[in-house]
Amino acid sequence: MESNCFIEILNAELVMAFGCTEPGAVAYAAALARKHSSGSEIRKIEVSASVDIIKNVAAVTIPGTNRCGMDLATALGIIIGSSEKKLEILSAIIPQDVIKAQELITQTPITVNVAQTPYNIYIAVTLETNTDQVSVVLAGHHTHLAKLEVDGNVLTDDFPSDDNNHILKLEKLLTIDNIWNFVQNIEMSNLDIIKRLIKINNRLGQEGLTSSYGLEVGRTILNNIGNGFLPDDLCSYAMALTSAGTDARMAGCSLPAFANSGSGNQGIQSSLPVVAIAQKLNKNEETTIRAVALSCLISIYVKSSFGRLSALCGATVAATGASSGIVYLLGGSLEQIKYTSQNMLGNVTGILCDGAKAGCALKIATCTSAAVQSALLSLNNIAIQSTDGIIEENIEGTIHNLGKISKIISNSTNKTILNIILDKKRVY
Repeated sequence: MESNCFIEILNAELVMAFGCTEPGAVAYAAALARKHSSGSEIRKIEVSASVDIIKNVAAVTIPGTNRCGMDLATALGIIIGSSEKKLEILSAIIPQDVIKAQELITQTPITVNVAQTPYNIYIAVTLETNTDQVSVVLAGHHTHLAKLEVDGNVLTDDFPSDDNNHILKLEKLLTIDNIWNFVQNIEMSNLDIIKRLIKINNRLGQEGLTSSYGLEVGRTILNNIGNGFLPDDLCSYAMALTSAGTDARMAGCSLPAFANSGSGNQGIQSSLPVVAIAQKLNKNEETTIRAVALSCLISIYVKSSFGRLSALCGATVAATGASSGIVYLLGGSLEQIKYTSQNMLGNVTGILCDGAKAGCALKIATCTSAAVQSALLSLNNIAIQSTDGIIEENIEGTIHNLGKISKIISNSTNKTILNIILDKKRVY
């Protein structure tokens, strides 16, 4: 029974996403609104979204467009339709769609407002046509339909009680001890989703290493390994492969990523450091899959306290999972996995999330380096002590402290970050 719950968690939290998750969610909401509208002429488009959503759409490239923005993501969703694709909706883009979306924006300006909402994930799209008015609200989860209203008739009213509501019922199972036992004992046939995740995310990382995307953080690291400026070691290659995946994704690469807890970058961060080190050490497939499964589940566990979106960088959480996966890969014990989690949360906590963008690859590289360092320390039974900062005697207490910090810092910090982003757009 417990194993089935862990598999349910993996299937719920590890999903395919095309491009950055937030523009995809905005496009999905717009596509849903258009699906339920029968009007042939769109007269008014209004979008209201949480600070976290707007912050993460502002500067990230939408696949197939070389452009960004809430208005473009909304218009593309209306033009493309294909709401059944959910977070892969932008995979259907063709050049003509971009032209039509720009025409829609010109003819029917899209109003975007910051929503006053308790949800970190909140997107409301209202379409007014020549015959009807449709409102769609996604809340709590990137694809959760919280409300559907057509001409004043509420057809769906399903607001979740919490941003993590869909896994809260299982949260008591999410302890490092239980995750360790699951990974050690589960039959490999039940981890097909991890096998697919490794294949998809590794392909994205390799694409970032071989082609020019964004800041080229991964390619630059790899080139500097080649010219001798950086050592050809586990850490350097893990940094190169992982940041290359984010380089590609943030620049609108046409390849999908497996997301973790609603974030493609966290899916990359929680998998590719482990995959890179497994490749360097020629680890067998089973060991690699179990190590990545451990990383993904620990990331989900910490994220359930941290929040799905935050003013703090989610790469720190996913890198904590990756560090644990690296310890497992190198033959470490359960206690050493707890040590490395303590080390990570005492190290990289506090990195701000200032929106999805090319620069995320630098944060991914930094967190990957920290993950390898923390893992190696823990394998020598070295851990930050409970006398220090937010660290508690047990890892569960440290994770709880991280969650408190994330929730307290998010409101005021997020608003400040968004104001800075919007002020720059007014200037430029």
